[in-house]
Amino acid sequence: MEVHSVKAVHSKSIRYTFYFIGLICFGLGVAFSVKVKYLGLHPWDVLNVALFDHFGLSIGTWSIIVGFVLIGISLLVSKKYVNIGTFLNALLIGPIMDLFLWSGILPDASNTWTDYLLLLVGISLTGLGGGLYVSGGVGAGPRDGFMLSMSERFRLSVVKARIMVELIVLAIGFLLGGPVFWVTFIYTLLLSPIFQFSLKFFTRLRSRLEESY
Repeated sequence: MEVHSVKAVHSKSIRYTFYFIGLICFGLGVAFSVKVKYLGLHPWDVLNVALFDHFGLSIGTWSIIVGFVLIGISLLVSKKYVNIGTFLNALLIGPIMDLFLWSGILPDASNTWTDYLLLLVGISLTGLGGGLYVSGGVGAGPRDGFMLSMSERFRLSVVKARIMVELIVLAIGFLLGGPVFWVTFIYTLLLSPIFQFSLKFFTRLRSRLEESY
């Protein structure tokens, strides 16, 4: 019984380590992208930046507010997609992103070709971090949980639900004057393969680490 208990603690430690490192990478990736936001952002970040430009606070604060609104809706539709990891995600990614933006350690946009490198770094870190925190198995983020809830509620495939939700979010962000440009429309195409590779890689790594104990 004691060995089993220690192994369970070991497994949980690995899962939460993956989860929190993933959140840090994700927040850093979004911060990189925001630095060159004139090239375009992911629809959810377009919305957060637009809300920041209109109402102040900070981009990260709006990420928290939007996240909790989505959690509230998800709880009304299907509670199974909301757990401790969902709340931690909503609470932490925004402040992590703000911390990197406020720290002054990230390069500013230069309006040259190097901005595309910064954007590529941002997208890569976001995909890497997303796969890493999901591989921890602690829980889906508020946006993913919301889309899964919508998929279930309206009997849509996850892909269709994601496209519909992100188009609506993008439209709201655009109407509020958010940074929509050509990269916005290929962001998911760039992000998804990195996320999928990261998720498979870190899921296998987590399993090996847990089994090696």
